[in-house]
Amino acid sequence: MHTMINGNTELIAHIGYPTHAFKAPMIYNPYFDHIGVNACVVPMGCQSADYPAFLRAVFTLTNIRGALITMPHKVTTVGLLDRVTPTVNVAGACNAVRRAADGALEGDLFDGEGFVRGVQRKGLKLAGARALVVGAGGVGCAIAASLAAAGVGAIALHDRQRDAVDGLSKRLRVHYPAIEVCTGSNDPSGFDLVVNATPMGMNPGDPLPLDVSRLEPSTFVGEVVMRTEMTAFLQAAQARGCPIQVGSDMLFEQIPAYLEFFGYPSTTAEVLRSVARLTG
Repeated sequence: MHTMINGNTELIAHIGYPTHAFKAPMIYNPYFDHIGVNACVVPMGCQSADYPAFLRAVFTLTNIRGALITMPHKVTTVGLLDRVTPTVNVAGACNAVRRAADGALEGDLFDGEGFVRGVQRKGLKLAGARALVVGAGGVGCAIAASLAAAGVGAIALHDRQRDAVDGLSKRLRVHYPAIEVCTGSNDPSGFDLVVNATPMGMNPGDPLPLDVSRLEPSTFVGEVVMRTEMTAFLQAAQARGCPIQVGSDMLFEQIPAYLEFFGYPSTTAEVLRSVARLTG
């Protein structure tokens, strides 16, 4: 099945540590096979102390097309690049790096973009919309940053870690002064979109991230947990009549954005799901 790696193969470095849980190679590489592109996503286990030097070194390779960055390097990467997008600055993290025509290393972040593309493809209009993001950790920050880039009118943020919310709201206000940013409440009433970016509400009986009885049936509800497709929280939202998005959509919907960033032919989440070899 595999296209043979040869002297013309382009590399995409998948840098993180540890590598054993990496899923990207089993999604990208079958896709490259499927469309006949001679490229390969290669897992590269790199520990934090070695990472800044390694990132620079790996981009001296003449056949590198880019790098996918994952744990624990997404935050460190921001300070190692020559250029980053507002999304990277707002989220405080970066998961994609390429070398520009002028030799500069530039970075973007697609964690939140995957979420945003998913809800847009399901029919949600984000221009001017009101969004509530519960959870201001890495994923919540990424989603809030991408929602801002997509032109929402208002973002409400909630997290039990007050510092995380304060930092994110400050960065949003700096980069997107036109967006109304409020903090402190997880009441979902009156929003077009509600995002659970916490691990809460995964299993039946778990405490839920917000009061589901306050959800209006017209509110779109999204989840980031991937381990369980239909979390207890999503089931509760669906029972209210809300349109929903499962966590794994965020992963599959961000890959077309990466492909575009690296200059490869893009595709849809459906094609990626159909060719992925995530089991075995």
